[in-house]
Amino acid sequence: MRHSSFKITCIAGVVAGVVGLTAGSAAASTPESMYAPSALVLTTGQGDSASTATVERAVTLDCMPTARGTHPSAAAACADLERAHGQPALTLKEHSDRVCPKIYAPVTLTADGVWEGRRVSYERTFSNSCVAQSQVTDLFDF
Repeated sequence: MRHSSFKITCIAGVVAGVVGLTAGSAAASTPESMYAPSALVLTTGQGDSASTATVERAVTLDCMPTARGTHPSAAAACADLERAHGQPALTLKEHSDRVCPKIYAPVTLTADGVWEGRRVSYERTFSNSCVAQSQVTDLFDF
């Protein structure tokens, strides 16, 4: 329970910061306000689901009007999402030649925020980190 509360507090704080940045730019009536918001919080954590996973890493990604945030490859991650029409599930590789151990140590990836003004909430659990890394593209590579 303690980890879930901490995770929720962390994610809420990051989302509030991203929303605050988006709202601040709209209020300033800059050219950025012409774009629908496209900002996400991405996480990876150990556990069977987002509600029980211990978050190990979290990054922000803002794609409009330019790629930015704490994601180490923001431009490539935004390009992944653009090709997938804002659907994180469609950014994953379906097949990989990577051989992974058959150890169950679940890893959960999440993406929460907005894409072109539409709400995005995504969660996927993999059997272990090797399996997860064999399927991720730039979006979840942080």
